[in-house]
Amino acid sequence: MALPLPVIPPEPDAYHLAPHRIKRCTFRRLIDVQAGSDRIYDVECLFPDRKVPIPLGDLGSAAPICNTCTAPHIFRADED
Repeated sequence: MALPLPVIPPEPDAYHLAPHRIKRCTFRRLIDVQAGSDRIYDVECLFPDRKVPIPLGDLGSAAPICNTCTAPHIFRADED
């Protein structure tokens, strides 16, 4: 006799979190871009003087740049 396999319901994506993991930085600015029902963010870097933003693109293209940044004391303490 065959037993039925357990059915595991998929977890709902209630918070619609971005799929990219990027370190939390005190000099980064995220800009919400309205693109229908999708949540899209543009990323700008304000290091070192917070006066002139450097555009880094969307979260996907900014993640490798931000995650390899070696500037001292810019990442939040809970990320180290």
